[in-house]
Amino acid sequence: MSLDLERMRRERHARLVEQMQVQGVDVLLAAGPSTVGYATGAVAPAADAGRAAHRRVIAIVTADGTTPDVFTPYPDGVPSGYDREHVHGPFDLEWDDDARTLAQSLPGGRLAVDDCTMPLRAALNGRELVDAGGVVSAAKVIKTADEIECIRRAQAINEAAIGDVLSLVQPGIKATELSGRLLRSLFELGASSNTVDPIWQVMERDPTDRPMSITGDLVFPTPTQARVLAESDLVWVDNGVNYCGYQSDYGNAWIVGREPNAREREHFAVWRALLDRVLSALRPGATCADLTAQAGEAFGRRPWLAHLYLAHGTGIESAELPYVGTDLGADFDASFVLAPGMVLVFEPITWENGVGGFRAEEIVAVTDDGYELLSHVDTSAWS
Repeated sequence: MSLDLERMRRERHARLVEQMQVQGVDVLLAAGPSTVGYATGAVAPAADAGRAAHRRVIAIVTADGTTPDVFTPYPDGVPSGYDREHVHGPFDLEWDDDARTLAQSLPGGRLAVDDCTMPLRAALNGRELVDAGGVVSAAKVIKTADEIECIRRAQAINEAAIGDVLSLVQPGIKATELSGRLLRSLFELGASSNTVDPIWQVMERDPTDRPMSITGDLVFPTPTQARVLAESDLVWVDNGVNYCGYQSDYGNAWIVGREPNAREREHFAVWRALLDRVLSALRPGATCADLTAQAGEAFGRRPWLAHLYLAHGTGIESAELPYVGTDLGADFDASFVLAPGMVLVFEPITWENGVGGFRAEEIVAVTDDGYELLSHVDTSAWS
């Protein structure tokens, strides 16, 4: 489909305003990069997202639906079609004077805040604050057609770049070499950024040879390491790419230097069958509990990692609502009803000590009568 970023921004703003009105929030002060980006499209250049708060972009959204005000040290990061009367110079919320000035300029009414520095907290003393997470999450969970198209394009870039790397996967190559080639391909293919460090995790098949996580489960994921890959290594792959503000999520499993043996192929077959069962239950009106019930068990264990999930949503954040099979518990899963426009990343696993296992990710969008597959992960080597 054609992609209209201005339409996407308008429709996101409308969804955010709708949720503010539903939840009785009059003003939303956004200081977190993802909320600002969702509300306005404004971005800050940051190679490392952890440094994004150094010079913040801030947005004030009001429930009357007027254009949000953006306060930014990076005006070039505001969409070209944005009303420039609502683009202003930055506030530094680490300083008392700026925090006090911003607090005094906020409209009255019930105020939701997504991120609060200590000076801003002090400046807002006496004003009732609510967490903006409920409003923002409720708005983001249903994607517009343009948002889904951005995710589709991000995933296509990710899969094409991974294809460029796959021919290099031979005994003796360093994982860092794979990451170098991958990152070059991603940006040549049009990615806006790489948002999940490339992961080439060698899964030790014997439990006595591998460290365990503090939850007593498999250790996964870890970022790129300088490890040299060896014949028969079982590598679990993961990478995230951003396109126009939206995430992809690529997951797969590779065996270095040889084809999978019969037992390894059996693991893939079990994985494929359980994912097909889960997807057969995916439709509007189904609950997350319906999906976990279909997943069942594989090789004597629940087919996802402890304290993680069978599936997660994706969008502006790499992982966001809906979550399926988390520590929030069965009651939460039973209460969460799926609807058209939701996007989920399914990442079941199979594992058997001494053998290994299979893990990959598939991205789907819930449609009016079922789902649409947004990913096309190549698992032909396993079948």
